[in-house]
Amino acid sequence: MQIKFIDRKSGKIITETPPGEGYLKLLYNNPFGKMALLPLVKRKFLSSWYGKLMNKPSSINKINNFVRELQIDMNEAERPSEDYISFNDFFYRKLKPSAREIENGFVSPGDGKMLAFKNVADVHDFFIKGRKFTLEEFLGNKELAKKYQNSSLIILRLAPNDYHRYHFPYDGIPSEMTKIKGSYFSVSPYALASNFTKVFCENKREYCEMTTQDKGDILIAPVGATMVGSIIETYTPNTPVKKGDEMGYFAFGGSTIVILVNNSKITIDQDILDNTKNKMETFVKMGEKIGK
Repeated sequence: MQIKFIDRKSGKIITETPPGEGYLKLLYNNPFGKMALLPLVKRKFLSSWYGKLMNKPSSINKINNFVRELQIDMNEAERPSEDYISFNDFFYRKLKPSAREIENGFVSPGDGKMLAFKNVADVHDFFIKGRKFTLEEFLGNKELAKKYQNSSLIILRLAPNDYHRYHFPYDGIPSEMTKIKGSYFSVSPYALASNFTKVFCENKREYCEMTTQDKGDILIAPVGATMVGSIIETYTPNTPVKKGDEMGYFAFGGSTIVILVNNSKITIDQDILDNTKNKMETFVKMGEKIGK
């Protein structure tokens, strides 16, 4: 299996080589890994332990190699590499205000690889293996699942080299977060290919609803993953926000943001829908228009 995505700006197909690729293959594609190692890796204590290591001052020694190997553009960051006090401090670094343009329309909440489905029911046709995905299981709320049952669903996957702060995709008033405890499966395509429902319905996650003036309610759900020690909210609930305002950030590791929108009020851009139908993620950046 190769992880490929389409760079939206250039139209080129790019092959992604995630850090620890061989380890991911062992965990999710190898029978021994699934039976003997995965039950340990998905548990909270391992991610919490590693998260603490990444908060130690000595972890700054990892920064330069990480930047070089993953070709991270530090010209976009507010601070240079040598100014961080730990690896995690670097990992959830802020960008310069000029680094991301907030475009018109409905925008991406972050940098990453995106899948989009016009109707949430289409998810099962994409991830055909494993048990069926349901909103009731994902949200842990029967009434809320009914409310969003015919919505469009967007999945933004943040790889370790991506900018790890996430923002509001539209103007509105966000509620407080509802937190759901869970495991820490990887959100890599190696894991999602046969474990989509397990990952999204068993991982640690939280969600808020944002009311808008003209686009209905929007549900935004950050989802944790292996080696993500925490999901940190930085917004004030029940207070108006502008599109592009910061919502929160993830500590070390890959992670995901799931969005549910009313598909009669928000139309996702056709190229992203088409790429998804062709089994391809689309690389987008925070603030980039993804719908109208």
